[in-house]
Amino acid sequence: MNTFDTPLTADEAIDKLKTGVEAVGLRVVSHINGQANAKLTGKEVPADQILEVFRPDFAIRVWEACKPAGHDIPLRIHVYEQDRGTKIACRMPSNVFAPFESPELAAIGAELDGLFEQILDAVPRT
Repeated sequence: MNTFDTPLTADEAIDKLKTGVEAVGLRVVSHINGQANAKLTGKEVPADQILEVFRPDFAIRVWEACKPAGHDIPLRIHVYEQDRGTKIACRMPSNVFAPFESPELAAIGAELDGLFEQILDAVPRT
């Protein structure tokens, strides 16, 4: 798991990540805002948000390489508050795909690793 601290608030980090996703040509498939959802139930919780990131052409390649790996896409970036700070966590694509032991899938994972590194680099680290 690639995890690091950022001086940004969760919302600021999400904005930077979304910009990074767009810059590398991927797409935010879903933005899950845990604290906003908790607020709907009357609960206040620390920031907890997930960006699901992918692109249709990569999905087709994953399916062709190893259909069961479709379970693990889109890939996720987790932004959360802990210990009075904001953290970013991401399981890199090559690690997500490693259990399938598919050379084709490993190549896709390596390609996506480079894109995810660029996305994560959009967020300053402490």
